[in-house]
Amino acid sequence: MDDAVAVRDLVVDRGRRRVLHGISCAVPRGRVTGLLGPSGSGKTTLMRAVVGVQTVGSGTVTVLGEPAGSAALRRRVGYLTQAPSVYADLSVRENARYFAALHGRGRAEADRAVADVGLAAAADQLVGTLSGGQRSRASLACALVGEPELVILDEPTVGQDPVLRADLWARFHALAAAGTTLLVSSHVMDEAARCDRLLLIRDGRLVADDTPDAVRAATGADDLEEAFLRLIRASEQEGTS
Repeated sequence: MDDAVAVRDLVVDRGRRRVLHGISCAVPRGRVTGLLGPSGSGKTTLMRAVVGVQTVGSGTVTVLGEPAGSAALRRRVGYLTQAPSVYADLSVRENARYFAALHGRGRAEADRAVADVGLAAAADQLVGTLSGGQRSRASLACALVGEPELVILDEPTVGQDPVLRADLWARFHALAAAGTTLLVSSHVMDEAARCDRLLLIRDGRLVADDTPDAVRAATGADDLEEAFLRLIRASEQEGTS
């Protein structure tokens, strides 16, 4: 399978602390790949390396056939950070239209992106007056409006109610079905089953890189959270043997 992202032997240090320990993994094209693990496990650092804004110690990250961070990728990659990346003094619609214009898209595409994230009713509200979850969705609309080939989403469902979370995941899969590649991080293990492929990470080390069904089969656990725990225990035992 053709990969949108290929990470090889990636090492990242922050000060004297090693954050990523020689990670190698791949993100297949046209799929929803989940990057899951507890808070502080290195998920955001890995995503920043894929986007090309993270200083790395060694290893390589190739994105859509180019080195991560290449100028050629700027319009091909969309990135949603955990912190909302929209203008508080503009409305949701104005933000979306501004980012649409940067990508050569029109007002219709901007308005559709706002509707796709469930903010049509709040389109004329200033972003500064929105709830935290609404601000995250406004940022998501702006990340998607350029129709990037690869979308990197850092904890996009945090603070969203269960119905909206389900709607967002349906939107992610619709994008993948249309050919977009998505890398979605979460520390909530019940979201793992919504992914086509899983990258499970803990303490800066990759614990698994496989499909949900394969992870279940390898561990003999029906529940993915239990499967994750079994993988952690197995890796800890290997480390002490």
